[in-house]
Amino acid sequence: MRAYVLPEPELEFGGASRHIDPRFGISTFGPADLGAPEQPKAMRIGLVGSDSDLEALKLWLERCRDEIPAKDERYPHLFPAFPGCDVDRGLCSTVVFSDRATNTISPAALREIDRATGTTALDRAVEAYCDEARALAERNRVDVIVMARPTGLKDLAMPPRGHSRQKTDDGADADVAADVAMRFANFHDLVKARLLSIGTPVQIVRRSTFDESVAPPTGSSRQDEATRAWNLHVALYYKAGGVPWRMQRDSRDLTTCFVGVSFYQSGGDGNLETAVAQVFNERGDGVVVRGESALPRGDDRQPHLSGDGASRLLLSALDEYRREHRTEPARVVIHKTSAFTDHEAEGFRAAADDRRLDALDLTWVTSSDGIRAYRRGDAPPLRGTMVELSHHEGLLYTKGSIDFYSTYPGMYMPTPIAIRALSPTKSIRALADEVMALSKMNWNQTRLDGRLPVTLRTADQVKRVLRFVDSSSPVAARYAQYM
Repeated sequence: MRAYVLPEPELEFGGASRHIDPRFGISTFGPADLGAPEQPKAMRIGLVGSDSDLEALKLWLERCRDEIPAKDERYPHLFPAFPGCDVDRGLCSTVVFSDRATNTISPAALREIDRATGTTALDRAVEAYCDEARALAERNRVDVIVMARPTGLKDLAMPPRGHSRQKTDDGADADVAADVAMRFANFHDLVKARLLSIGTPVQIVRRSTFDESVAPPTGSSRQDEATRAWNLHVALYYKAGGVPWRMQRDSRDLTTCFVGVSFYQSGGDGNLETAVAQVFNERGDGVVVRGESALPRGDDRQPHLSGDGASRLLLSALDEYRREHRTEPARVVIHKTSAFTDHEAEGFRAAADDRRLDALDLTWVTSSDGIRAYRRGDAPPLRGTMVELSHHEGLLYTKGSIDFYSTYPGMYMPTPIAIRALSPTKSIRALADEVMALSKMNWNQTRLDGRLPVTLRTADQVKRVLRFVDSSSPVAARYAQYM
């Protein structure tokens, strides 16, 4: 066993310049695709919401064209200013909206939503807002639809893990979960699921994001204004087809794609588990591929694929990757939150051999098994602390104290993630370096310290949306439509 601290991975920005922090990299050098023919110099957005919400949102978007000062804090690197969003600063792009690309929800529809409660209110809101979004997308060429969700609408509680059925008094299984997904739904996931078919990414914002007079949801704290501007505009830029930042790549390395394999509950009662793969290249371009049903759970109580199912999932992922990028990778890294069975490993290897890949790495990434690291003093371990348990296993702190921020930017004591490699083609340290870099590929927030690699963090977003999509319906390939 040995311990060491991995250096913070640098990201690539405009002009191939590098920095460890997304916000400072963009402010100093511009986005990674600066000057490229496909860079979105204008982010054309469509707006959907109530008249009042949209007026307030448009005012705030106009305000964000200019600099928003940094939070008055002791930690200027943690809370930097937002440089403004225009062609000569920051993302070097501008947000464009118009009355023609604005659809307001009628007062009558809003009254219907307000009069209802629970599932009925949620269903009416989703229907009204999705109808306007579809109509807007049909008659306008927009890159992103920005939806100001109804302020007073309450999401329904999420179910406890594994909840799907209950027993009747006589002990029989009651099919009370025929509508389990809807009873534990929320506006965000339902809207995303119902609008996958329009092909235009949707950005949902709460009024508390752009209106200081409105409190955030119960249990949530409000970020400072500059941070909110950063997070929204980076998400819009990515959804509009831009590349805010990309992973640094050594020219000597094989062209690599990263695949996260997860499972989600599908079917009317939520009991059928289906595999899904999230596939990313080093630029952060992501595609989603739905696989086959999982095998019945075994002794480890985890879902798994058959050998043939694993092979077909990876082949489908590589097909989608080729359609998206017009090339195939030389190396594939598969991340999974459960152990690889022998059949799964054989299936993935068979697919790799079929496509003549140069290298395949199968990596199991989970929460740690109770082992912790400590450092002298009161501060938590540094982000990047690696405890190497063997040549194929280690514990990695992706959350922790950060020298660049001069603090630990968290509320609770961080815990490491466990990395276990099956017949690795690289050292466990090199695989941990990749996990560290992939933890920064998050376009929903702009700090440098994500906990999970993008391959697995996106799994939760994709699963939450796909549980509302019929298994016979096609799924959208582009990850931007799920985030």
